[in-house]
Amino acid sequence: MLWIKSLHIVFVASWFAGLFYLPRIFVNLAMESEPVATTRLLMMARKLYRFMTVLAIPAVAFGLWLWLGYGIGKGPGNGWLHAKLVVVLLMLGYHHACGLMLKKFELGRNTRSHTWFRWFNEIPVLALLAAVVLVVVKPF
Repeated sequence: MLWIKSLHIVFVASWFAGLFYLPRIFVNLAMESEPVATTRLLMMARKLYRFMTVLAIPAVAFGLWLWLGYGIGKGPGNGWLHAKLVVVLLMLGYHHACGLMLKKFELGRNTRSHTWFRWFNEIPVLALLAAVVLVVVKPF
């Protein structure tokens, strides 16, 4: 079980690195007016989005293995796991939203400012904080 838990942590940390960085690329794309720089930033964003999608799959799979395979969080007094699952679903939605925003940038249809993307970039920080507190402190 400790191997699975270790792999889960590594893939979650790696996935979140992408979730932290991709919106920073969006900040730069929203500010950029030079076509060559925009092309380079779009290439970076596409590659990062593909890579973080690949990382999200084992992160979720190992988490499910811990929950369903080993029973972590099952039984009474494990409301923390249900709350963490909500955080995971929200982050999968955030990941998908990043993909939709990337498509808008690729089509030249972004309407959001760099300031909006700076605020958008804070969501994974709060989600990671919530998930870690839920798993470590188990408040309910």
